[in-house]
Amino acid sequence: MMTGPSGSGKSALALQLMALGAELVADDRTRLALRDDWPWALAPARLAGVIEARGVGLIAARFRPGAPLRLIVDMSTVETTRLPEPETEMVLGQPIPRIRRVDGPHFAGSIVALATGGFWRDG
Repeated sequence: MMTGPSGSGKSALALQLMALGAELVADDRTRLALRDDWPWALAPARLAGVIEARGVGLIAARFRPGAPLRLIVDMSTVETTRLPEPETEMVLGQPIPRIRRVDGPHFAGSIVALATGGFWRDG
């Protein structure tokens, strides 16, 4: 789930992730709900399968109606620390890992790697 103000790059990052194989749940607004005691992101019916590409228009996209929430990407603040301390944010009673925006070409790939491997833990 990406959070941040309008123009912070949420949809642009989503399009980059989709180019790397991710599927869209929702653009602009996402509904959160508990399923089996875990937060899920759900697409509102009227926004399902549509994403805005600034300067291009509305694009029909492959999408999932919902997915478990595993990561929050805060696009409102740029991370400047090389190896930031892990952070979480409570969502519907569960701690969800949270990272800040990184202005670099590796950011989308890093998110894909987190989705498949998670954070490295020593020991």
